Amino acid sequence: MQTAPPRPNKLWLAALKPPMYSVAIMPIVLGSAVAYWETSQINWATAVRFGLAAVLILLWENLCNDVFDASTGIDRQKHHSLVNLTGHRWLLFWLAQASLILGLALIAAIAQTQGWLILGIILVCCLLGYLYQGPPFRLGYRGLGEFLCFPAFGPLAVSAVYFSQTGSFSSTALWASISLGISTSLVLFCSHFHQVDDDLAAGKKSPIVRLGTRRAAQLLPWACGLTLATIAIPILFQVFPWATAIALISIFPARSLCRFVRTSHSQPAVVSRSKFLAIHFQFWSGLLFSLGFVLADQLSSSL
Repeated sequence: MQTAPPRPNKLWLAALKPPMYSVAIMPIVLGSAVAYWETSQINWATAVRFGLAAVLILLWENLCNDVFDASTGIDRQKHHSLVNLTGHRWLLFWLAQASLILGLALIAAIAQTQGWLILGIILVCCLLGYLYQGPPFRLGYRGLGEFLCFPAFGPLAVSAVYFSQTGSFSSTALWASISLGISTSLVLFCSHFHQVDDDLAAGKKSPIVRLGTRRAAQLLPWACGLTLATIAIPILFQVFPWATAIALISIFPARSLCRFVRTSHSQPAVVSRSKFLAIHFQFWSGLLFSLGFVLADQLSSSL
């Protein structure tokens, strides 16, 4: 029995990937939360501007990735590729550049009052994003995407957000960013499980291709555990306030992710859902971690 083709609205939702934008928002939430805990203040206008800029910059990266992947042929069978859906590769390319310019303009507006170092850090993040998929580098094809993702969405982004709020850097913010960097890299890691055949055909040596789906599935619990350990251990050494232990509740979405991948890693049509479970873990671990810093400030103020 022949499977019916996906409905157009589902293809567009899959192409635009709205849940994916939590990876852009969470560094702003976490960096602002740490700043609030340390200063009891938050500049909401700056946080909102930074959040909008982060979404625009991630849109640039996603659009460019579709355009660059189309040039290698790796997305030939990907029905929800924006290039395949629209047939306008160069229009998407220039839309991506417009999105980047708007995003950087918002960052420049923040930097004008808070310090130009912020713009410099975000430009480094953009460079890492380009190195991931952009020619002639295409470091993602060499299996280095997760290593680029970690600093861009972890230490660099969180430090830039913290600086935009306080005008300085913080070792606490840097430590806090490690957990977020790992969980965001896991989203990229899990997005490769269902496309091993396409990656192999295009010569892309993603970590899943190198490890195989079974070994990669076995590695996943360790990576999730490391994400939570980078929260728990600093709590024990009083680097983070005790209230941030609420983030450890995210062990439940982590467990759901690991169980799902363990049982479906070799079924591409099924395991494609793993990237959304990884986003679920990234979102809840980051949000609860951030909430812990806010609660800690509120509790200390009430004492």
